[in-house]
Amino acid sequence: MKAIRVHEFGGPEVLRVEEVATPEPDPGQVLVRMQAIGINPVETYIRAGTYAYKPTLPYTPGNDGAGVVEQVGPDVNEFKAGDRVYTAGSISGTYAEFALCKTEQVHPLPANVSFAQGAAMGTPYATAYRGLFQRADAKPGETVLVHGASGGVGMAAVQLARARGLRVFGTAGSDEGRSVDVIVELLANVNLGNDLTILANGGRVAIIGSRGRVEINPRDAMQRDVDLRGMVLPNTPPAELASIHAALVAGLENGTLRPVIGKEFPLAEAAQAHRAVMEPGAMGKIVLRTRK
Repeated sequence: MKAIRVHEFGGPEVLRVEEVATPEPDPGQVLVRMQAIGINPVETYIRAGTYAYKPTLPYTPGNDGAGVVEQVGPDVNEFKAGDRVYTAGSISGTYAEFALCKTEQVHPLPANVSFAQGAAMGTPYATAYRGLFQRADAKPGETVLVHGASGGVGMAAVQLARARGLRVFGTAGSDEGRSVDVIVELLANVNLGNDLTILANGGRVAIIGSRGRVEINPRDAMQRDVDLRGMVLPNTPPAELASIHAALVAGLENGTLRPVIGKEFPLAEAAQAHRAVMEPGAMGKIVLRTRK
């Protein structure tokens, strides 16, 4: 099969297409024929070697994707060959024509959802759901501010919040953006200091993303009994992760969740996709396609 391989950490140019052996599923595993692959900013940090987690070289990047089950391990009953699925995690990496996954990393993809939309689900929607509901404890009727509402996680947060009955803002700084109950913060090093000044009493900030340090005034948090709640998706306990994806699949089925696709690139242009996902103002999800 064709797969993107990284032999050394560095710029996007280290992403190269190679021919590698197609993996075989063991017990508890599923082999998925990938149709679309989701690109996430964290994958660019890992590729560059600047992320806390460094995979053993060489490796194939990627956790997110969507396609059709090709083969299942001998004890797998949850899925069968031909099932449409999306992936949220992978053993072998998803930047490839086939991806080997644990059974719990694979989730049903409803027939009314495209493969490209399925590829947008795993990291962005799970991150937004955990930040909003499991960490920030957002409730129907509350007001939520989403910083960076045009990207994959931001759009997911907006859709999830609206489906749950929250009032949603995409920007801050105006009078109507004040006294918000929950902030989904995707760039804490830029926004966190201001966030603390616009929260309502008892407000919560779910810190989902940051690219550096930030200086804040602790009194802004003290005066309003504000909570700052950080998160990274890999810390999610298995039971809570299963709950997240049960909710996401239901949202896809009933139409309340509709991932927005920004740009699509062929697998061989993974380097261009990595550049695109880091461009400011990107709208929608960046995906790779294994077929034209």
